[in-house]
Amino acid sequence: MNCDLRIMEEQGYLQALYGLSLSYNQSINKMKELSKILFKKDGGHNKFLESIQIWLDINMPRYWWQEFDTYRVGVTKQSESTMHTLFKKELTQNDFIESIYEDTLKNLNSNIIWYNEATTKEAKNYWFRQIKRNLPEGFLQKRVVCTNYKVLRNIIQQRNHHRLAEWQFFISYIQDNCKYKEFLV
Repeated sequence: MNCDLRIMEEQGYLQALYGLSLSYNQSINKMKELSKILFKKDGGHNKFLESIQIWLDINMPRYWWQEFDTYRVGVTKQSESTMHTLFKKELTQNDFIESIYEDTLKNLNSNIIWYNEATTKEAKNYWFRQIKRNLPEGFLQKRVVCTNYKVLRNIIQQRNHHRLAEWQFFISYIQDNCKYKEFLV
């Protein structure tokens, strides 16, 4: 599997505890213990998790991103745009989650050449549409995602036993590598 995932940065743990302390008029140190109780209570009791931000560098296939787009609240994304990057190089099998048919790869690369050699806007638009329409769902796309622990907790609960191996890879990585993994269980 050609997927890739890494945590770029995590921030906000102390700020989240401070916010929690305001509700209870207690010190941050006392909130460390309370947070271990509240994190598993949904319905607003664990809203402090929204303040723990995490930035992820994710390289996954387009079909995975379609499912990830379910998680919109508390998530921002910036992507490697196919509109601006797809035509800059010849595609190889490494650009896909798994090998695709050689004929498909040759066809896409021919269309990229024709796009790059087109001299009119109409011709470029035609080849652009051809490539976009025929791009396999297994095409890997890199995105930087900024989200929070509450969203990650929700993803883990909803996708933990999903049949796509990419979800298992994502969840396993997050659970093994986040600073405050106890909040994600």
